[in-house]
Amino acid sequence: MAASSCLLLLLLPWLVMASHSPPGCKIRITSKGLDLVKQEGLRFVEQELQNITVSDLHGKEGQFHYNISQVKVMDLQLAFSDLYFQPQQHLVFNVNNASISLRFRRQLLYWFFYDIGSINASADGVHIHTVLQLAKDGAGRLKISNITCNASIARMHAGFSGTLRKVYEFLSTFIITGMRFLLSQQICPSLEHASLVLLNSLLDTVPVRNYVDEHIGIDYSLLRDPTVSTDTLDLDFKGMFFPRARENQELLENHAVEPVIKETERMVYVAFSEYFFDSAMHAYFQAGVLAIELQGQKVPKDLDVLLRATFFGTIFMLSPTVDAPLRLVLQVSAPPRCTIKPSGTSVSVSAFLNISLVIPDHPAIQLSSMAMETKLSAKVFLQGKALRVQLDLRRFRIYSKQSALESLALFSLQAPLKTLLQLTIMPIINERTKKGVQIPLPEGMDFTKEVVTNHAGFLTVGADLHFSKGLREVIEKYRPAPTTPAYPSSRPAEPSMDPHQL
Repeated sequence: MAASSCLLLLLLPWLVMASHSPPGCKIRITSKGLDLVKQEGLRFVEQELQNITVSDLHGKEGQFHYNISQVKVMDLQLAFSDLYFQPQQHLVFNVNNASISLRFRRQLLYWFFYDIGSINASADGVHIHTVLQLAKDGAGRLKISNITCNASIARMHAGFSGTLRKVYEFLSTFIITGMRFLLSQQICPSLEHASLVLLNSLLDTVPVRNYVDEHIGIDYSLLRDPTVSTDTLDLDFKGMFFPRARENQELLENHAVEPVIKETERMVYVAFSEYFFDSAMHAYFQAGVLAIELQGQKVPKDLDVLLRATFFGTIFMLSPTVDAPLRLVLQVSAPPRCTIKPSGTSVSVSAFLNISLVIPDHPAIQLSSMAMETKLSAKVFLQGKALRVQLDLRRFRIYSKQSALESLALFSLQAPLKTLLQLTIMPIINERTKKGVQIPLPEGMDFTKEVVTNHAGFLTVGADLHFSKGLREVIEKYRPAPTTPAYPSSRPAEPSMDPHQL
């Protein structure tokens, strides 16, 4: 028993490490970013509270019959509000000493006197305390999983006018007490619907598993629930690319360094490990698209002449087909690998180049098959929500796979083939990476003032946030369609104009 307990203690650290998959992509939202979200969110909350529906209020006190209906929120003052992080998984939204202005329709019957009109009222000292719990849902998307809400109204006033003003002032205690209770009961349900339904529909716009192009896609599912401190919200994403033909198959394990974000000065930070870029190149390799073929007129003229001179003996032996076009096939032989250092980012590529003579109506005749090793420098930058990479050829080497003597003979091709890569191949590759890949942010939210910083094994992008669309605009676009109730809903009857029916 003791031996098994000791074994469990020894294995426990390894089990914990195995259960903690490192993220390929990590996003940190800081308190500064939350302040911007608060400004936009406050407008959204005000709009939601203005749509509060309050039930009719009616009653009888002696010979007085009253009916209050068509309650409408006219104005809100939520100046004293705050939105902040609460460990471990919560956001807290507080409103203190707010005021709500109302207008509603009045009807009063006293003996044979009947009065009808409108009343202006105000609710003061409104306090709202809301806690939103954030979690990863089954699809790996960030969601508001639960909400706790408390609302109270300290004071309520109503201004009465008309022939029966004195009567209304007598009944004001009953009317105001009832209205304050009904209004306070509607605040939290409105905020719960706004959070669990409307804001979650906004979070649904965050890309989780989507296609990058016709060849590959990316998995941005969350690996675990968010981690919340008093100043930050950290989200760990899988950040793995996959070939579309094999999208349900786990292709590359993540053994890269886990990104560590320490900064809090900017609104948001996005970190990418070497695995993020390695999985992209691995996915392209698995999709079979890391190959380029040039033939005939597509081969630069100077290079064509040089190649014919280099392989003159072989070509001459094939006479009279000396003028047959050349074909160059450049194909990556293994998935490229990315290396991120504080000094910069580079990509190592191994490939082979086959040079053939294409004789009409005959199989192509291979003149040479040479191996190539290249190192590319990579400039990573962010535009809007698109992460883009600009590649440039830094080092290049070719050698023969057959013999050292042939490698020596190919030395004269080193410079022209490097020029071929720079002028012909690299523009094609950079055109493919020009579109970039989208960062997992909700629709309507973009990055500005981006700064890229390299670290050992990962890089970070610090940026500020900008709302290109308002929360209301995006939510209305993706608002869930109302469900049809199975049975007719009970709707409050319209207030009667007949005093005998009050």
